[in-house]
Amino acid sequence: MTKNTNFNRAGKLTALLFLITLLLTPCVIINAGERGVLMKFGEVQNQILGEGIHFIIPVYNTVKKLSVRVQKQQISAEASSKDLQNVFTDVALNWHIIPQEVNAIFQEIGDEQNVIDRIINPAVEEVLKAVMAKYTAEEIITKRGEVKGEVDNALTTRLNSYHVAVDDISLVHVHFSERFSEAVEAKQIAEQEAKRAEFIALKATKEAEAQVNLAKGEAEAHRLLRDGLTPPILQRQAIEKWDGKLPLIVSKDAPKLMNIGEFLKFNEN
Repeated sequence: MTKNTNFNRAGKLTALLFLITLLLTPCVIINAGERGVLMKFGEVQNQILGEGIHFIIPVYNTVKKLSVRVQKQQISAEASSKDLQNVFTDVALNWHIIPQEVNAIFQEIGDEQNVIDRIINPAVEEVLKAVMAKYTAEEIITKRGEVKGEVDNALTTRLNSYHVAVDDISLVHVHFSERFSEAVEAKQIAEQEAKRAEFIALKATKEAEAQVNLAKGEAEAHRLLRDGLTPPILQRQAIEKWDGKLPLIVSKDAPKLMNIGEFLKFNEN
């Protein structure tokens, strides 16, 4: 009985000591969407701590947590087009740190804010300047999808070398100087007026051609009709219209009936 009691006491004491040791042992918890950069006396290690709880040795180890979730950065940048027009662009960039490279990015650049200030903002501005310089102001407007695609490809390549992945980029707003916008509007109005004048002139030309063609048609019809009225046809038409009565001609002499031949000649005239 005494031995059982001593055993129970020893077991409880062991459990208590284990619990105290566990509570006193330093640990770090990596939350969802994070990775931990493990350091030994400040030196970055190759091991990356994933989500969960990790035990570390005090003083010997330290851990820096970095978010690997998608983050959104809004940037306004100014560039020049191929025809030397000022282009103002508002960019929305979705990006994240590559999870398996958090130790490298922390060692080379720093935390998330350092990545934004030192890498992302300068990269966006430089890429926009390089791409916009390839297009005229008009092309930037009419080929916006192509411009966006080239910015996306160039920025993806550039940031990937800094352990940052581009999820999406949007050219939210692209605008030019007020003077250029007024010039574009004036040009559009002039083009519309020119097209309207061209349409009116074309319409008038078509109507004139139609009148000429109509007159030619009528003249041709009259000519055909005139050429078709030969003497035999006129005689036949006169005979068809004759009611069988000879006209009576009154002269100084006694009245007489007109000769049929003379009557036909008379109708021909």
